[in-house]
Amino acid sequence: MEKRCYIAGAGEFCGSELPQQGDYVIAADGGYTALAKRGIEPDMLVGDFDSLSEIPKHSNIKTSPVEKDDTDMMLAVQEGLKLGYNYFILNGGLGGRFDHTLANIQILSYLAENKVRGTLVGNNERITVICNDEIIIDSGMADISNGRLLSIFSAGDVASGVTLTGLKYSLENATLTNISPMGCSNEFTGIPATISVKDGTLIIVM
Repeated sequence: MEKRCYIAGAGEFCGSELPQQGDYVIAADGGYTALAKRGIEPDMLVGDFDSLSEIPKHSNIKTSPVEKDDTDMMLAVQEGLKLGYNYFILNGGLGGRFDHTLANIQILSYLAENKVRGTLVGNNERITVICNDEIIIDSGMADISNGRLLSIFSAGDVASGVTLTGLKYSLENATLTNISPMGCSNEFTGIPATISVKDGTLIIVM
């Protein structure tokens, strides 16, 4: 059964991707501001809160030192995993600092390797990662009327057994590497698309 954890970060926030009923909502540091502006009270606050003028008052808050190994988003994900959530929506994790965007993609890889699905959402894109797995993108997301594109990259040195169906450019049992952008700018065809990898990790950008 899918248990969704929605995490708001301090990056560019997508206002059209708000928590759904039943989501467990965590504010990672400055993500608290984005939620407060929309009248959303998080279930938990996590972070060092260095991007806020003061630590918000909340009954469930996990503070961390400014000097630490993990980002605030990673700490929030770890809290969600402790609570048994198996699907993560990360909003406010794209745009702004490029290093944090890369860090958040690495968090998606961490989730995928632990058999948990995560999605980074932004104003114009969604990013997810699969590891030795398959994902089906439904016909709604694959609607060609809005010109949506899809790109696929190998997160590690090699991703083998890559198969793409339902897209303009198909692949069957192909190999992708992290030094060749062969999977960039594919196109939906209006039908569900399937992406699978037998051995490796794929970053999927929509």
